[in-house]
This record gives sequence, structure tokens and C-alpha cells, in this order.
Amino acid sequence: MKVITVPVTGFAQNCRIIICQQTNKAALVDPGGDAEKLCAQLASLGCELIAIYLTHGHLDHVGAAKQLADKFNVDIIGPHIDDKFWFDSLPMQAQMFGFAPISPFYPTQWLNHGDMISVGNSQLSVRHCPGHTPGHVVFYDDETQQVIVGDVIFQGSVGRTDFPKGDSAQLLASIKSEILSFADEVAILPGHGPNTTVGHERKTNPFISGRFG
Repeated sequence: MKVITVPVTGFAQNCRIIICQQTNKAALVDPGGDAEKLCAQLASLGCELIAIYLTHGHLDHVGAAKQLADKFNVDIIGPHIDDKFWFDSLPMQAQMFGFAPISPFYPTQWLNHGDMISVGNSQLSVRHCPGHTPGHVVFYDDETQQVIVGDVIFQGSVGRTDFPKGDSAQLLASIKSEILSFADEVAILPGHGPNTTVGHERKTNPFISGRFG
């Protein structure tokens, strides 16, 4: 599985284009905005978009999902249904974050812990990691040892929990039970900022060690 990172919007949110190199089929993970930029990138790669996968319902991660799903006639899949209220509140989120007005939309399919999603021949496992939002999920590719984590964990930090239904204790529990269950060499691909590894965060992230939080 090849991963191309395309930062979008003023929030510099890391939209990921994941590509099965055997079939050239691709999926977008968290297309938060800048639909034309993402279309241009897909065209330059010459891949076939087959799905849009979402880690959670915050607007900076889902803002262009409906527009792109309609354009390419693909399904929006994820996150967990516990984030439905964030999709209900998309118009309010647009006002709060300074985005263009947007109407509520919903995934074609909600995801559950233990589900598998596919991109061509590549298979990713779904892990439910609530805390930043109650329905947050992450996507793990065992073959290439990469996990796309949305806003669960960042290099040296963790996701905010001061939004509605955020829970700092639950977030740390998710990180420890799910993210830290991976081997140290597994690459962490966060929703903002640089990539890191499980081992680096296990050793240095002050929120995990208890120094902060």
C-alpha cells in the first residue's frame, strides 16, 4: 500500500491517498477540503478512486467528502456511528471553524471495531479509538506496518478532548490499548503534523508517560 499525503485547508489536515500498487485502486482518507486540489492529485497519479474512508466526524476531516463522493460515485465509509452527532451538526461546525456553509450528510456505512476495509488487494483493520470523538476509528495496514490515526495521537501530543463528548481519560485508554499495542516500528500517520512511530511516541510522548495530562 502506497500512501500519498495531501495537506488540505488552513488547518493543514493530512488527507491521505492510499493506493494498492497491484491494482492501482485508491481511496481517500479524511478529505477535509480543497476538493479541486485532491482531484488534481488523483488525476496526476492516474489511479482509480473506489472509496472515501473517514476517521471521525470533525469538519476539517470530512469537509470535501460528499462533494468528492458525488463526483466519483463512490461510497463514504466510516467512522463509528457514535460520531453521527458530528455529521448532524456540520452546519454549526462550518460556522465555528470558518468553513463555507455545508449541509449534513452521512456515511454510506458506519464502521465497527474489528471491521476490515479494502483498497484493491490491500486490507486494513479498523480499530475504534474513542476519546477525541466518541466514534473515532483508525486504519491499520499490517503489510506495510502503517496506522492512519486521524486525531488520536500526534508526534509529541494527543488529540484535543475539549469538544463535545470528548473524554481525555477515554482517549488515553484508547491510545494505550490500541495504538501502543502495535510494534515500535509501526509508522503513525496522524491527521496533522509529521509522521512518527509507535516506538518514538512510547518513549517520548509526555501525554502517554503521564508527564502531561
